[in-house]
Amino acid sequence: MNSRAPVNETEELHKNHGVAENHEASVSNRKVAILYGLIALISLAGLADSIYLTIEHISGRSVKCTIVSGCSEVLSSPYATVGGIPLALIGAAAYFSVFSLATLTAFEYKLAGTLLTLLVALMFLTTLWLLYLQAFVIGHFCQFCLLSAIVTTILTLLVLIVRKLHRWPSRVA
Repeated sequence: MNSRAPVNETEELHKNHGVAENHEASVSNRKVAILYGLIALISLAGLADSIYLTIEHISGRSVKCTIVSGCSEVLSSPYATVGGIPLALIGAAAYFSVFSLATLTAFEYKLAGTLLTLLVALMFLTTLWLLYLQAFVIGHFCQFCLLSAIVTTILTLLVLIVRKLHRWPSRVA
Protein backbone atom coordinates (compact mmCIF):
# COMPACT_ATOMS: atom_id res chain seq x y z
CA MET A 1 0.00 0.00 0.00
CA ASN A 2 1.43 3.36 -1.02
CA SER A 3 0.65 5.90 1.68
CA ARG A 4 3.02 8.66 0.65
CA ALA A 5 1.54 12.11 0.19
CA PRO A 6 1.57 13.77 -3.25
CA VAL A 7 4.67 15.88 -3.76
CA ASN A 8 2.98 18.74 -5.61
CA GLU A 9 -0.33 19.98 -7.02
CA THR A 10 0.29 18.34 -10.42
CA GLU A 11 0.73 14.93 -8.83
CA GLU A 12 -2.45 15.50 -6.78
CA LEU A 13 -4.40 16.41 -9.95
CA HIS A 14 -3.18 13.29 -11.75
CA LYS A 15 -4.13 11.16 -8.77
CA ASN A 16 -7.66 12.65 -8.64
CA HIS A 17 -8.03 12.38 -12.44
CA GLY A 18 -7.24 8.66 -12.22
CA VAL A 19 -9.94 8.24 -9.57
CA ALA A 20 -12.45 10.06 -11.81
CA GLU A 21 -11.51 7.89 -14.80
CA ASN A 22 -11.93 4.71 -12.75
CA HIS A 23 -15.33 5.89 -11.49
CA GLU A 24 -16.43 6.82 -15.02
CA ALA A 25 -15.27 3.46 -16.38
CA SER A 26 -17.17 1.70 -13.60
CA VAL A 27 -20.37 3.64 -14.39
CA SER A 28 -19.91 2.98 -18.13
CA ASN A 29 -19.34 -0.74 -17.53
CA ARG A 30 -22.46 -0.88 -15.38
CA LYS A 31 -24.52 0.81 -18.13
CA VAL A 32 -23.18 -1.62 -20.71
CA ALA A 33 -23.98 -4.62 -18.50
CA ILE A 34 -27.52 -3.29 -17.91
CA LEU A 35 -28.05 -2.81 -21.66
CA TYR A 36 -26.86 -6.35 -22.40
CA GLY A 37 -29.25 -7.57 -19.69
CA LEU A 38 -32.04 -5.63 -21.38
CA ILE A 39 -31.12 -7.20 -24.72
CA ALA A 40 -31.33 -10.64 -23.11
CA LEU A 41 -34.72 -9.83 -21.56
CA ILE A 42 -36.20 -8.44 -24.79
CA SER A 43 -34.97 -11.46 -26.74
CA LEU A 44 -37.21 -13.60 -24.53
CA ALA A 45 -40.26 -11.88 -26.05
CA GLY A 46 -39.05 -12.90 -29.51
CA LEU A 47 -38.33 -16.40 -28.24
CA ALA A 48 -41.86 -16.77 -26.83
CA ASP A 49 -43.38 -15.50 -30.09
CA SER A 50 -41.26 -17.87 -32.18
CA ILE A 51 -41.95 -20.88 -29.96
CA TYR A 52 -45.70 -20.21 -30.18
CA LEU A 53 -45.55 -20.02 -33.99
CA THR A 54 -43.37 -23.14 -34.15
CA ILE A 55 -45.82 -25.14 -32.04
CA GLU A 56 -48.75 -23.97 -34.12
CA HIS A 57 -46.90 -24.80 -37.35
CA ILE A 58 -45.83 -28.28 -36.21
CA SER A 59 -49.30 -29.09 -34.86
CA GLY A 60 -50.88 -27.95 -38.14
CA ARG A 61 -53.16 -25.43 -36.48
CA SER A 62 -54.06 -22.19 -38.19
CA VAL A 63 -52.93 -19.06 -36.36
CA LYS A 64 -55.66 -16.46 -35.96
CA CYS A 65 -54.80 -12.77 -36.22
CA THR A 66 -56.66 -10.42 -33.89
CA ILE A 67 -55.05 -7.10 -34.89
CA VAL A 68 -54.40 -7.52 -38.62
CA SER A 69 -55.70 -10.07 -41.07
CA GLY A 70 -53.35 -12.33 -42.96
CA CYS A 71 -51.66 -14.63 -40.46
CA SER A 72 -52.87 -17.76 -42.22
CA GLU A 73 -51.77 -16.50 -45.63
CA VAL A 74 -48.30 -15.55 -44.37
CA LEU A 75 -47.73 -18.63 -42.24
CA SER A 76 -48.95 -21.05 -44.93
CA SER A 77 -46.90 -19.39 -47.69
CA PRO A 78 -43.85 -21.13 -49.17
CA TYR A 79 -41.72 -18.54 -47.33
CA ALA A 80 -42.79 -19.92 -43.93
CA THR A 81 -40.30 -22.78 -44.20
CA VAL A 82 -36.66 -23.05 -45.20
CA GLY A 83 -35.73 -26.51 -46.44
CA GLY A 84 -38.76 -27.95 -44.67
CA ILE A 85 -37.83 -26.29 -41.35
CA PRO A 86 -40.37 -23.79 -40.00
CA LEU A 87 -38.94 -20.28 -40.16
CA ALA A 88 -40.34 -19.75 -36.66
CA LEU A 89 -38.07 -22.55 -35.37
CA ILE A 90 -35.06 -20.82 -36.92
CA GLY A 91 -36.25 -17.61 -35.25
CA ALA A 92 -36.53 -19.38 -31.90
CA ALA A 93 -32.96 -20.62 -32.23
CA ALA A 94 -31.82 -17.10 -33.15
CA TYR A 95 -33.62 -15.48 -30.19
CA PHE A 96 -32.26 -18.11 -27.80
CA SER A 97 -28.78 -17.43 -29.16
CA VAL A 98 -29.26 -13.68 -28.65
CA PHE A 99 -30.33 -14.34 -25.06
CA SER A 100 -27.29 -16.54 -24.43
CA LEU A 101 -24.78 -14.24 -26.14
CA ALA A 102 -26.14 -11.11 -24.43
CA THR A 103 -25.90 -12.82 -21.05
CA LEU A 104 -22.31 -13.90 -21.72
CA THR A 105 -21.41 -10.44 -22.98
CA ALA A 106 -22.86 -8.84 -19.83
CA PHE A 107 -20.24 -10.88 -17.98
CA GLU A 108 -17.52 -9.48 -20.28
CA TYR A 109 -17.00 -12.38 -22.69
CA LYS A 110 -15.77 -10.29 -25.63
CA LEU A 111 -16.19 -12.93 -28.34
CA ALA A 112 -19.84 -13.29 -27.34
CA GLY A 113 -20.33 -9.55 -27.94
CA THR A 114 -18.90 -9.81 -31.44
CA LEU A 115 -21.07 -12.84 -32.23
CA LEU A 116 -24.11 -11.06 -30.78
CA THR A 117 -23.55 -8.06 -33.04
CA LEU A 118 -23.20 -10.28 -36.12
CA LEU A 119 -26.27 -12.37 -35.24
CA VAL A 120 -28.50 -9.36 -34.58
CA ALA A 121 -27.33 -7.75 -37.84
CA LEU A 122 -28.23 -10.95 -39.71
CA MET A 123 -31.59 -11.08 -37.95
CA PHE A 124 -32.30 -7.46 -38.88
CA LEU A 125 -31.47 -8.05 -42.54
CA THR A 126 -33.68 -11.14 -42.53
CA THR A 127 -36.47 -9.11 -40.93
CA LEU A 128 -36.25 -6.51 -43.68
CA TRP A 129 -36.48 -9.27 -46.29
CA LEU A 130 -39.47 -10.88 -44.58
CA LEU A 131 -41.27 -7.53 -44.29
CA TYR A 132 -40.69 -7.02 -48.02
CA LEU A 133 -42.14 -10.46 -48.73
CA GLN A 134 -45.22 -9.79 -46.60
CA ALA A 135 -45.85 -6.38 -48.15
CA PHE A 136 -45.08 -6.97 -51.82
CA VAL A 137 -45.11 -10.71 -52.53
CA ILE A 138 -47.61 -12.32 -50.15
CA GLY A 139 -49.73 -9.19 -49.82
CA HIS A 140 -50.67 -9.89 -46.18
CA PHE A 141 -49.20 -9.25 -42.77
CA CYS A 142 -49.01 -11.49 -39.73
CA GLN A 143 -49.18 -9.76 -36.35
CA PHE A 144 -46.85 -12.33 -34.80
CA CYS A 145 -44.34 -11.74 -37.58
CA LEU A 146 -44.66 -7.99 -37.05
CA LEU A 147 -44.05 -8.50 -33.33
CA SER A 148 -40.88 -10.38 -34.20
CA ALA A 149 -39.87 -7.54 -36.53
CA ILE A 150 -40.39 -5.00 -33.74
CA VAL A 151 -38.39 -7.10 -31.27
CA THR A 152 -35.55 -7.52 -33.76
CA THR A 153 -35.53 -3.80 -34.54
CA ILE A 154 -35.35 -2.96 -30.82
CA LEU A 155 -32.53 -5.48 -30.37
CA THR A 156 -30.68 -3.92 -33.30
CA LEU A 157 -30.99 -0.42 -31.84
CA LEU A 158 -29.87 -1.60 -28.40
CA VAL A 159 -26.86 -3.42 -29.83
CA LEU A 160 -25.87 -0.29 -31.75
CA ILE A 161 -26.21 1.83 -28.61
CA VAL A 162 -24.29 -0.56 -26.40
CA ARG A 163 -21.51 -1.01 -28.96
CA LYS A 164 -21.16 2.77 -29.22
CA LEU A 165 -21.04 3.13 -25.43
CA HIS A 166 -18.54 0.33 -25.14
CA ARG A 167 -16.21 1.67 -27.83
CA TRP A 168 -16.42 5.38 -27.13
CA PRO A 169 -17.01 6.06 -23.46
CA SER A 170 -17.42 9.75 -22.64
CA ARG A 171 -14.23 11.44 -21.55
CA VAL A 172 -13.53 13.42 -18.43
CA ALA A 173 -12.57 16.97 -19.34
